[in-house]
Amino acid sequence: MTQASTFTRTPVRPGGVTRRPLQPNTDHGSIREYQICRNCVMDTSDSMITFDEHGICDHCHSYRTHVLPNWHTDERGKAALERIVERIKFDGRKRDFDCIMGMSGGADSSYLLHVAVKDFGLRPLVFHVDGGWNSQIGVNNIEVLINSLGLDLYTEVINWEEMKDFQLAYFKSGVSNIDVPQDHAFVATLYNFADKHKIRYILNGGNYSTECVRNPLEFFYYGTDMAQIRDIQRRFCTRKLDTYPFSGVLRHKFYLRYIRRIQVVKPLNYFPYIKAKAMQLLADTYGWQPYPQKHFESRFTKFYEGYWLPTKFGFDPRRVQFSSLILTNQMLRRDAIELLSTPAIPADDAKAESEYVAKKLGISVDELQSYLEAPNKSYKDYKNRESLFNFGAKMLNCLGLERAIKR
Repeated sequence: MTQASTFTRTPVRPGGVTRRPLQPNTDHGSIREYQICRNCVMDTSDSMITFDEHGICDHCHSYRTHVLPNWHTDERGKAALERIVERIKFDGRKRDFDCIMGMSGGADSSYLLHVAVKDFGLRPLVFHVDGGWNSQIGVNNIEVLINSLGLDLYTEVINWEEMKDFQLAYFKSGVSNIDVPQDHAFVATLYNFADKHKIRYILNGGNYSTECVRNPLEFFYYGTDMAQIRDIQRRFCTRKLDTYPFSGVLRHKFYLRYIRRIQVVKPLNYFPYIKAKAMQLLADTYGWQPYPQKHFESRFTKFYEGYWLPTKFGFDPRRVQFSSLILTNQMLRRDAIELLSTPAIPADDAKAESEYVAKKLGISVDELQSYLEAPNKSYKDYKNRESLFNFGAKMLNCLGLERAIKR
């Protein structure tokens, strides 16, 4: 794990506006002095962060305690993955495809598709959900892989009028995670399709290598909490969501997984996955193009993570992304600090992105700005089942059915 010196400069928000070095501690109602981890780049913009006497944060300790001991990319991982692949092939031997894989065009899913076909010999049906925000680079990256690998692509298009109204509802709600309508549609559509067509295996590009640090819950609350979704929908939607796909956590975490026996497999956790090398291979082999930042294959997510969240809520998602790469020895802390000293989206580009989002949502830039300036709300301001999520995660962990990254 890379060790580096303390960073003392004040982080910069989009547009060159600096965030105050004193942060509110929402747990105790007091002000805490600004602090950044001496090992990664997580800081007190995550109000729940804690530090030990050496200035090392709980994210780093969680990685060492809960991830590393259970993450095997050596011969143990290779053998386990070979058994999984053999089972997938056997169960799918009489079908046109033996598994399904959601494809966004991002680096993780693109590399997973490459190894699934080239290294494992699997026959995935590639599944893409079009929520209306695909970037041109993302579309091109999907096409070059599909065409080169000779695969079938199934695209599910979400009703745009419903998606637009649902996204506006989240803007109006004032909560931080305005990407829920898009994320929920992706997950629900994929699971619904797998269930309908009796597909037992879903390949997922999620991985510890680039995602071992958990997003702070205060900014990325669960996108499958149907109590919260229904509450925001009831308060702020102006039309019925008749065709929008829903799937609550109990349905896809328990019913589909343990009753319908649909299994999610994350192959990237079973062998060394170095993101920079993977992207270079994709570029050299397929002409795949990289993005300025993780998740920027979606124009809306680019706007949300690159501008909205840092500007309105003072949290830069790059801290989580860079910290994961630091902990897995793929990035130097000093390089992460240097990148964080400038906004993910420069001021001029942020203006253009805001205009694009407002126009696509059918509102004025002034209306979008009014949501930006409105009082911030927490997920706790709306109905939620956080206690159910916590209980379910604890039970699955105790039973050894699922291991969560703990805080």
